[in-house]
Amino acid sequence: MTPGDGLRWAALILTLLAAAGYLVAVLPRLSAVQALCSSGLLIAACGVLLVLSSAGWLLVPMVALLFGHGGYRLAVTRFSRLPDRPADSPPPVAATTFPHQPVPAAATAGKATPATLGRYRIESEIGRGSMGAVYLGRDPQIGRLVAIKTLALSREFEGDKLVEARERFFREAETAGRLQHPGIVTIFDAGEAQDLAYIAMEYIKGEDLQRYTSPGRLLPVTQLLEIVARVAEALAYAHSQGVVHRDIKPANVMVDLESGLVKVTDFGVARLDDSSRTRTGLVLGTPSFMSPEQMAGRRTDGRSDLYSLGVMLFQLLTASLPHQGETMAKLMNQIANEPAPDIRSLRPELPQELADVVALALEKRPEVRYADGGQMAQDLRTLVAAMLAAPPAESGTVEEFEKTVTFSRVEPRHNSES
Repeated sequence: MTPGDGLRWAALILTLLAAAGYLVAVLPRLSAVQALCSSGLLIAACGVLLVLSSAGWLLVPMVALLFGHGGYRLAVTRFSRLPDRPADSPPPVAATTFPHQPVPAAATAGKATPATLGRYRIESEIGRGSMGAVYLGRDPQIGRLVAIKTLALSREFEGDKLVEARERFFREAETAGRLQHPGIVTIFDAGEAQDLAYIAMEYIKGEDLQRYTSPGRLLPVTQLLEIVARVAEALAYAHSQGVVHRDIKPANVMVDLESGLVKVTDFGVARLDDSSRTRTGLVLGTPSFMSPEQMAGRRTDGRSDLYSLGVMLFQLLTASLPHQGETMAKLMNQIANEPAPDIRSLRPELPQELADVVALALEKRPEVRYADGGQMAQDLRTLVAAMLAAPPAESGTVEEFEKTVTFSRVEPRHNSES
């Protein structure tokens, strides 16, 4: 073998390795149009070199690129459409706060679904909110389905507000990504692509609790109390990590009643419990579920989340909200100054002990309210056990529960952390 032959073999091997690297590492990240263009350019480049240098060995990488691209696109077309569940089973729902119903055609008119976001292939749109969409995606590296929440930051904000919005969006990934708890949705990845900020999170089967807040659809009381107890435990864990959710409501809790799954979702307005990273007076959340201190723009801690959880429990028990102002000013005044109605005025059959728990969670003063989600979960589970053990007529007088909770509006139990 001559030195020239050795150089040609070395060039052939290096070119084949480069072609293989492109097919394995680059091609899966590209959309169909991008992949076609890039593969075509590479093949054309090899063709030009072949003509100029008469190096016949360049036909080998050209053929490899051509068939590699064609084979990959064929595999994607055939296998990405295979169902991940039986054809007659309902599709699962992504763990997000956007609507989980099928997206109307009018809502998506003029809004093109991207082929990819980062390394994820987009398979369909599964929800849309006022500022972004949620997509069903697949991680091609491991084949995992993910829910991808997006926000078109550059179309919604500009200048300093864009910088702040971007920081806040990725703070969601930072805060939620560090929370590893069975009751909190798992965040896998975050990034920016095609003028969209996105967060990839676990794709779970279930539905949010919002559907159980209307008359005729209320859950059995003991089942509901167990769900709320698990949410309280998840919040206790988040609070122990310095994270306040700031937007607890039925739409942000996913459940699968058959499997018993309960997940708190969307830490999109959460903040680290660090005043240096939050602008003074910044009010975030859903107004009807805000605590008095949150509504006033004061510094909040985990007890604010437990107030919101109390509002959620009130709504899930009674199909109504404790405070409903016709205007924002009236709503703010009610939340700040007017006591919430007793749930027994709306559902007299509920035990007094349950009314006491709800009233304690809805206390105006944070120092009187539940200080820890674990404490609230314990009280709810003690009540569930008593309700299941006692005949319905006796459910309003449960000695075991009274040992755990004593409450009166005149001298409520003091639950200050200090």
